[in-house]
Amino acid sequence: MGDKKRNIAILGSTGSIGTQALDVIARYPERFSAYALVANNRVELLIEQARAFLPEIVVIGNESKYEQLKDALSDLPIKVWCGSEGVKGAVQVGEVDMVLTAMVGFSGLQPTIAAITAGKAIALANKETLVVAGELITSLALKHKTPLLPVDSEHSAIFQCLNGEGNNEIDKIWLTASGGPFRTFPKERLGQVTKSEALAHPNWSMGEKVTIDSSTLINKGFEMIEAKWLFGVDPSDIEVLVHPQSIVHSMVQFKDTSVIAQLGQPDMRVPIQYAFSYPERLRVDIPPVNFFELSRLTFEKPDKDRFPNLGYAYEAVKVGGNMPCILNAANEVAVELFLKERIGFLQMSRLIEDTLQKASFVQAPSLDDYVESDAETRAIAFAFAD
Repeated sequence: MGDKKRNIAILGSTGSIGTQALDVIARYPERFSAYALVANNRVELLIEQARAFLPEIVVIGNESKYEQLKDALSDLPIKVWCGSEGVKGAVQVGEVDMVLTAMVGFSGLQPTIAAITAGKAIALANKETLVVAGELITSLALKHKTPLLPVDSEHSAIFQCLNGEGNNEIDKIWLTASGGPFRTFPKERLGQVTKSEALAHPNWSMGEKVTIDSSTLINKGFEMIEAKWLFGVDPSDIEVLVHPQSIVHSMVQFKDTSVIAQLGQPDMRVPIQYAFSYPERLRVDIPPVNFFELSRLTFEKPDKDRFPNLGYAYEAVKVGGNMPCILNAANEVAVELFLKERIGFLQMSRLIEDTLQKASFVQAPSLDDYVESDAETRAIAFAFAD
């Protein structure tokens, strides 16, 4: 990294990843600066963050909250912007070195494109960006010579396992999953699970949407698609492995059958910090794995009958085109309806299956096609609950 402080724009600073990223910056203020903070709705927390970190730019996506934000920060020399143009402007400012894309869902796509075209290094925590438009994003990153540094614990693990391997061909990626809170539940019990049960992840501290995705295993389907684009591996060579202890974050198998794994505590500050400091490793205030206290590490196959969303992801990426975009939009609606308690846990999968069959397929989508497909899919999915 050298002596220069790295200026970071955080898209989604008030979310789970964003707040943990600010923890990292607070620990290493001489190395990292929160140059721009971007949030969508949580204006009170954004105000607190702005006062604590004194960024150059603060952006609120929800324009109706702009005046509140501006008034609250009027005594500070901070630029206060709003809306999609404000977000785009923040990631393209010349002083920004890296953009952490931690916005949830489809909303992260266009800001990520803006950052890539501006030549900013991307710390990628928004997996939906590659799920929806993996071919477009990777081609733009190549064109603009923009590094994509994975922040998801699994993809960071794979990235670390590949360091120093040069052109050695990947034989298989083992993508580990905790299995979520319902790993041992029979299917009939899944029909009765509550919102609070689904939000109680056994190992990780995450936002609501990602936690629900973990409980249905669709997050592993999204991570499989993300891994395809990040590492150039065919989905048939990416296998999901349930590992309830969440100590092995993922593994890479090579042609000689050797397997390299990355292990660590289930704490997102580690992959966030590694993306910020790469290729350097910095100390963290997290205890290391104590192998003497680990009684055992277990692995098992995921049950695609009880958790069919994982299978839908493999089917969607096999079909290609805008099908992963349709899958993502349908899932975002399913999770929203479940969190509002308008549909049950098992109905999320039925909604996704129904929507995948009804939405319009586009074989070679453009950015406009992705936007239109997302809107059409959401309309179909919301109708499912009516």
